[in-house]
Amino acid sequence: MKRALITGATSGIGKGVAIELARQGFTVVIHGRNDQKTSQVCEEIKTISGNTAVDYLVADLFLMEQVRKLAGEYHQRYGRLDVLVNNAGGLMSKERETTTEGIEKTMAVNVMAPFLLTGLLLDLLKNSPDGRIINVSSNSHKLNAKPDFSDLQLERGYDPLRAYGNAKLFLIWLTQQLSKQLKRQGIDNLTVNAVHPGAVATNFGVESNLGSVLKVMAKLARPFFRTAEQGADTLIYLASSDAVNGKSGLYFVDRKPANVTTTYYTEEREQLIWDYCDQLTKSLVA
Repeated sequence: MKRALITGATSGIGKGVAIELARQGFTVVIHGRNDQKTSQVCEEIKTISGNTAVDYLVADLFLMEQVRKLAGEYHQRYGRLDVLVNNAGGLMSKERETTTEGIEKTMAVNVMAPFLLTGLLLDLLKNSPDGRIINVSSNSHKLNAKPDFSDLQLERGYDPLRAYGNAKLFLIWLTQQLSKQLKRQGIDNLTVNAVHPGAVATNFGVESNLGSVLKVMAKLARPFFRTAEQGADTLIYLASSDAVNGKSGLYFVDRKPANVTTTYYTEEREQLIWDYCDQLTKSLVA
C-alpha cells in the first residue's frame, strides 16, 4: 500500500488531495499546525474516504527546527514514503516579518520548509519503487517575481506579492535542480515536479494584512476561482497516475507540462538558490 505525506492538509487543496488519495487506497499522513484541528480533519478524511489508514503529524513549518522534528517523527512512526506533497505555503502581510529563526516568513514556509523536509525524507523516497515529490508552486512566479539575487529575503523593497512570486519561482528552480541531481545519481525511481493548481477559492491569504486595495481585488475575483477539488486535480494526477511515470523536473498546469518564465533564469542562479537554501537550513538545524 502506497504511503503519502501531505503538508498543509487541514483545508483547501491539501485536504482535497488527502481525501482522494485515501479513496484510492493510499495510507495517508496529513500535516497541520494545530493538533485539535488536524486530528479532527484526520477523522473527517477517514469518514469521507472510507479508509481508516489515515494519520496526522503536527508542526509549524515556519520554523526549520519544527520541520526537522516533523521529518524525525515521520521516520520513527512510518518508515516508508512513496509520495511527498509539499503543499503548505502562504502569502504574508504587507509588512515584512521574520520568524524567530530570522528568516523572512514567505521564504521560510514556501521555500525553506519544502526544501528541508524533502531533503530529510529523501532516503525514504529513494527506497520507494515509484517515489514522487510534488511541490505546489504558482503562476505568481510569472506575474509577481522580481528577485534581487543580492537580497533574496527582500530586506529592501519588500512587497508581499513580490516575495510570494519570488518564493514560487525559487521552488520551481529547486524542483528542477533536484531532478537533475537525481538523474546524475542514476536514480530513476524517484521523480520531482512542480504544479500550479490555479486560482482556488480557499482560505489562502485570508488572514494576511495585504492592504485595502488588494483585499477588494481578491474579494471581487473570488467568485471566478476554482473549487479546492478542482485545484487538487493535477496534484492527485501527479501523485497517482501512471501517465507521469518517469517525468521529472517539470512544471504542470491542468495535468500538462507548462512553460516556466525564463526572465530571471540561469543555471548559475538555480544553483545559487539551491546552495543558499542548503547552507541556511544546515546552519539552523545542525
